[in-house]
Order: sequence, then C-alpha cells, then structure tokens
Amino acid sequence: MNPDLSRLQPYPFEKLAQLKQGVIANPALAHISLGIGEPKHDSPAFVADTLTQNLKSLSNYPTTAGIVELRQAIARWAETRFHLKPESLDANQHVLPVNGTREAIFAFTQAAVDRTQKAPLVVSPNPFYQIYEGAAYLAGAEPYYLNCLAEQNFIPDYQSVAPDVWQRCQLLFICSPGNPTGAVHSLEQLKALIALADEYDFILASDECYSEIYLDEDNPPPGLLQACAELGRHDYKRCIVFHSLSKRSNLPGMRSGFIAGDAALIQPFLQYRTYHGSSMPVQHQLASIAAWQDERHVLSNRDQYRAKFAAVGDILAPVMNFAAPQASFYLWAQTPIADDAFAKGIFAAENLTLLPGRYLSREVDGILPGAGYVRMALVAELDECVEAAQRIRRYIETL
Repeated sequence: MNPDLSRLQPYPFEKLAQLKQGVIANPALAHISLGIGEPKHDSPAFVADTLTQNLKSLSNYPTTAGIVELRQAIARWAETRFHLKPESLDANQHVLPVNGTREAIFAFTQAAVDRTQKAPLVVSPNPFYQIYEGAAYLAGAEPYYLNCLAEQNFIPDYQSVAPDVWQRCQLLFICSPGNPTGAVHSLEQLKALIALADEYDFILASDECYSEIYLDEDNPPPGLLQACAELGRHDYKRCIVFHSLSKRSNLPGMRSGFIAGDAALIQPFLQYRTYHGSSMPVQHQLASIAAWQDERHVLSNRDQYRAKFAAVGDILAPVMNFAAPQASFYLWAQTPIADDAFAKGIFAAENLTLLPGRYLSREVDGILPGAGYVRMALVAELDECVEAAQRIRRYIETL
C-alpha cells in the first residue's frame, strides 16, 4: 500500500466520536447536533422532479466532461454571479462538472503536483478543510499551514510568509468564505495573491463552496475569477475555483459541483479524471442545470440562515466571544475552557454536539489556531438552533 496513507490523520469527526466515547449524555434532552456541516433545509422540489423525470438516463454512460448544456449553465451562472466578461468562461475550455468539491479538490491536487520537483509544498489556511492536507500527502507534497488568527480577521498573513516557501509552493488553497471561520477574502487580497502566483509560478485554487450563503444581501462574497476579471485576466491564468450545489441548494446527497478557471489547468485535469473514472450521472447533470438556473430557492436559503444567526447571536452574545461571519453557516466561537473539554462537557450535560476547533487545525510555530474555539454548524431548523443556543448559554452559566 502507499506508505503515505499512514500520514493521514483521523478525520475531525472520528476524533469527536472518540471524545464522546463512554460519555453518557443527559437522557432528559433530545440530542441536537451542530457538529457536521450538512444542510438540513429542504432540497428544492423542482430539482428532485427533474431528477426523477430523467431516470431513463440510467441506461447511458455519462461522459467525464459532462453534457455541454450543464457546462453552459455553469458558465452563464458564474459570469453573472462574479461579473465576468460575457462569454469569457468558455463551456468547452474553462468548466468541468465534478462530483462535489471534496472529490474535485482531492483529485485536482493529484493532477497538479509535480513530484519530480524538490520538496513541493501545498499551502493552505489553518484551520482548514482536511482534504487539503490529505490530498497533499498522497500527491507526494508536504502541506504547509498558514495560521488564521483573530487579529488578522482570520485571513492568513500572506506577507509574512518567507520567499523560500513560495518558491517551493506548487498549489495554494484559499477557502473563501472560510471553513470554519466564515472569513472572506477581499478583491484586493485576491488580486495580491494572483500577483504572488505570477511571481512564484504556482497555482491558486479557491474553494468557494460557501459563496452563496452570506448575511448581507447587498454584499456577496467576491470570487477569484471576479478578481481575474477586474485585472483583465480573462484567460484566468493560474487560477482555479471550486463550487458546489451542496450548500447553495441544500443538495449534499446529489454530489454536484464544478471546477472552473485556466483552460491550461482544466484540460489536463479532464485527462486525469478520464482515468480517475469520476463521471456525474446524466440525470444528476440535468437536475443540476435546473438548480444553477434558479436563484429563488437560494434567496430563501439565505433568509433562513440570517434568521438563525440573528437568533443564536442574541442568545450567545452575553456569554461567548465571536464575530458574526461574513458568510458560510458556521459560528466560530471562543470557549471559556479548553475547546475539547467544552465539547465533551456540553455533550454530557446538554446532549449537544459541537466540534472542537483544535480538530480542524495543526500546531504551527507553537500556535494551535483552532484551540479555544468551537465550530457550530447552524444547519438545523430555526427552533432547534435556538434550543441549542439556549443549552450552550445554560451550560456556560454553570461553569
């Protein structure tokens, strides 16, 4: 077996299960989980209808590149959403449907890393989505973590990174809006990263799967391709973005997303995926077209999250320190005691599951940036999120 498999750490939820093992939760309370970022809002009925109406497609092999109609729908959506030059995102060159961003991020890393170069690095934020790390190890690279701290508004301090790190960097992951912090890179920050990628010749990959869940309707999070467009880089050179219907449209089980950007990166990745064997079923592609072409359900989705953030924030503000996120459905809150002890204690006392922040980060320069925080995924219905917040406040007040 690949010896790098032994370098993979347990996934955060495995660590959480171990933390809770043997703990008896309060039997007087029904269990509430804010641990996993799995949307619980209803999936759009019209998407399910489109899916079932096209089950005859089960008799067809899907192609790796997907049907042109889906690529066109994705391209038009991205051009509208991110103010791109019309027709600059060519459906045949710049867009590739994928089975969710997890698969795409992992697979793209395998295709992108040149392991013949000495000591390649995959640079990522810290805390982070653990796929970045595992993908780096299995591609023959080393992960390099950039701490995301409160004093930097949870955006890495890119200017403090040593030049030799950038010289070894082959792939820089950014997550904007961020998981778990909800922090958003500004257009100016994105433009600065593009300049850095040009200077040191690395790929800039932006994980934007939370981009459609934001609190201020008049200020949607900008995207990397948008920054390219403002710079007149309509070839999107060195830049790749990942998007998904999982959060935007409450369709995590459909495993539908896309990767878009530089054609010189998309085309070899398509060749890799031809061998990798990851083709989206045709009926899922047709349902995805329906989802990308509709914004009404996305507006409703955001309204529901806004209501939950407002209600939960009002309850917890007197007892916890947190910044309202610009986007995503996570609340990244400081804990009055160690985050793992807090998560274990509240599970026992209140039958509530939260994810310790330390499970989402690695120690760098003596700093474990996730320590002292918990991630709350406000994915349940409003009443359940309110009940969870009341339990958290009650638990804190007993400490």
